[in-house]
Amino acid sequence: MEKEKFKQRHQVRVRSYEVDWQGIVHNGNYLLYCEIGRMEYMKQLGARIDLASLKYDSKVVLVRNEIDYKSPARFDDLLTVHTRVSAIRNTSFVMEGILENADTGERLAENVAYHVWLDPGTTRPRSVPDEFRKLIQSFEGGDCEMFWPSVKV
Repeated sequence: MEKEKFKQRHQVRVRSYEVDWQGIVHNGNYLLYCEIGRMEYMKQLGARIDLASLKYDSKVVLVRNEIDYKSPARFDDLLTVHTRVSAIRNTSFVMEGILENADTGERLAENVAYHVWLDPGTTRPRSVPDEFRKLIQSFEGGDCEMFWPSVKV
C-alpha cells in the first residue's frame, strides 16, 4: 500500500484493556482501529452515517475484512490510522487502511475491507449511488479506481 495515496488520517491511543497477556494489542483490536478510521473518513467527507440513514436510506454491509499484521502495538501507543476508498465497483466499494505508530512511523498493520451496498427494503445488492461516487471522487481524485455502471435505455 502506498501511504502517499491516503488523504485522511485519525489518531487512536491504545487503552489498557486492548492489550493481551503478551503485553501487545490483541489482534482483533486492529480491526476495530480500522473501523474507527473508516467511520472518521466518512464523517470527514460529510457522508451521512447515522442510524436512521443506515436503516432507511441505505444499507452497507462489510463482506470481507483482510488484515496483514506487520509489528505489534503496545499499551499507551499513539496510533495513526490512514484510510481511503481505493475502488468503487457496481454494487461494492473497497476501503484500505494503514495502522502505524505515530511516534516512530513504524507500520503496524494493513487492512482491506470490502463493502456491498444493499437495497434497504429487499437487502439485495444495488448500485452504489452516484452521489456517493461523486463524493469519493471529489476527495480521492484519480487515486480511486472508479467503475461507473452503464446507463440502461
